[in-house]
Amino acid sequence: MQIDNLNDIFSTSFSTAGNTANNQGDKYLYGITKSINGCNDTCYHLSKSRDKSTMATRRITFFFLATILYYLFNHGETVSFAVASKPNILVSSTNEVLLQYQGVRGAYWPSFTGYPASSIDTSYFSHIYYAFVRPSPTTYALNVTDSDVEKLLEFAKSSKRWNPPAKTLLAIGGGGGRKLSDIFSQMASQKYSRTSFIKSTIKVARDYNFDGIDLDWESPSSKLDMSNLGMLFNEWRQALENEAKVTRNPRLILTSAVYYASRMPYDGEPRSYPIQEIRQYVDWISPMCYDYHGEWEKFTGLHSALYDPNSNLNTDFGIRSWIKAGVPPKQIVMGLPLYGPTWSLKDPKVNTVGAPTTGTGPGNGILVYSKVVDFNRKNNATIVFDNRRISFYSYAGDSWISYDDVRSIKSKVQYARDQLLGGYFFWALGQDLDWAISSKASQAWLT
Repeated sequence: MQIDNLNDIFSTSFSTAGNTANNQGDKYLYGITKSINGCNDTCYHLSKSRDKSTMATRRITFFFLATILYYLFNHGETVSFAVASKPNILVSSTNEVLLQYQGVRGAYWPSFTGYPASSIDTSYFSHIYYAFVRPSPTTYALNVTDSDVEKLLEFAKSSKRWNPPAKTLLAIGGGGGRKLSDIFSQMASQKYSRTSFIKSTIKVARDYNFDGIDLDWESPSSKLDMSNLGMLFNEWRQALENEAKVTRNPRLILTSAVYYASRMPYDGEPRSYPIQEIRQYVDWISPMCYDYHGEWEKFTGLHSALYDPNSNLNTDFGIRSWIKAGVPPKQIVMGLPLYGPTWSLKDPKVNTVGAPTTGTGPGNGILVYSKVVDFNRKNNATIVFDNRRISFYSYAGDSWISYDDVRSIKSKVQYARDQLLGGYFFWALGQDLDWAISSKASQAWLT
């Protein structure tokens, strides 16, 4: 609520404050209101005394209290995900505290890897995403299989025991290739299918005590898909608001994993994300700032480079494109990888960034961070930190690996803070080594 001048204070019904004193801010306002009302009573009796000196004192006191109330009304409703030198508390536009912590320090829990949810150390995370549940190709409601139920129950049970507690989000979709993307495309194309999808996401999220929902439609393939995605966000947010009003539960958070940049130039016609709908209806987006390079290319590359002097395939370009398109930095949560692609070098003596390759390297083309450390140690690998791109690579024999380590992750988290982003997330839990990267990222964010 905004009040532009003191006259508005005088015309505001103070009794409303007493009826709505449901949180600490309201209770404080109510206390101020009672003081003003008490002052009014005092003023009534003082007026009978015709004591001009006392009347002047009353007017000064009343003006002082009114000024305090004016300040509270104009400053009490803060809408900010921004992170300055130290991250701020996140507050919703309705004065409901959705996220009482300092920014987003997130990570995805892949339910299909066997890594137990009970092993998650939430000292380093504010949000944990359950990955994944997928929609039915016929009804478009979430297809919760018996295996999904088992994993969802494990996750829900474990989350109750996390200390400190963390917010949980149900991630829907994932990297299912063209088939999954087509299901999302069909779902988003019609009102009835969007409604079926939205209702089921809310039901499953509530059934398993999630705090929010995360859409992982990773490759909308056309301008029409992007337009329909905007309508989906709009209707989804309305449904979440309505459900919260009816059930009197806190509104479910709505987020979305997206391409690293606001515009997708590959695999179909160039198309841009629905920025206006993202701004209005999504709590935050999560650009996947990795996989810039991989085994599909015939040369080595740093797959999560913060900068790149020779290409737009870098995190700085992607984040700036989102901000330039109109997404507030506070609504951007930057993705970080805990894995890296591997290649086989064509010539082991030619081993810099851009070196020719003949195919995949160790781990059939992918190594998680803990395995990268193990590979480097066992093979006495040469480790290189690229100062221009802010990323690591290592090589031994004809094997070449792109990855992040503590130093590069700390730099990227600091970059997120410098850009006033809403936070960061990792893909994925179970890939770190003794929380080495996760702990340092959290420390860099909070201090």
